Amino acid sequence: MSVVVLCAALPGLDPLTGGEVLVAQNVAFAVIGLTMVAAALRMVTTTNVVHAALYLVIVLAGAAGLFILLGAEFVAVTQVLVYIGAIVVLFLFGIMLTRGSYGTDEDVGRERHLMAALVGVLVLGVTAGSLVDTFRDAELARSAPSTAAQIGDSIFGQYIVPFEAISVLLLAALIGAVVVARSD
Repeated sequence: MSVVVLCAALPGLDPLTGGEVLVAQNVAFAVIGLTMVAAALRMVTTTNVVHAALYLVIVLAGAAGLFILLGAEFVAVTQVLVYIGAIVVLFLFGIMLTRGSYGTDEDVGRERHLMAALVGVLVLGVTAGSLVDTFRDAELARSAPSTAAQIGDSIFGQYIVPFEAISVLLLAALIGAVVVARSD
């Protein structure tokens, strides 16, 4: 009887079998996560820059979906508006303004796949090592969720300088793309 009570007290465990319960959130997380990983791999291995930008849209939409699963709807909507709605459009605008190659040779494609795999393994190793080292004994504090007003005060109060610096950087990138395209 005590095993059933202990398992019932632990979230995600079935009190009768002791195994994990298949919850809709877990299934949604798995589907979104696998879609994001597949799109990210295609993004770095595709030879067409327009397709790479569209795969980036899928990855960013998946991140917004994960924020919805976490209960951070404001951050999810901001993710869609800012990243998908503005930055990806800026990427596509820059791609269309510059006249670069939209594909590569077969030899370059194989080198790209190898380089993407090596960089991916390196980034995964460094990230995993730093996360384990940093958060080994960390405990997640469960506080009240932030409101949109608190987030807005933080962005436009404490973080106003980085926020404005990023907007100037994006404007400079857009002007640079126009200058490069008009130099012909």
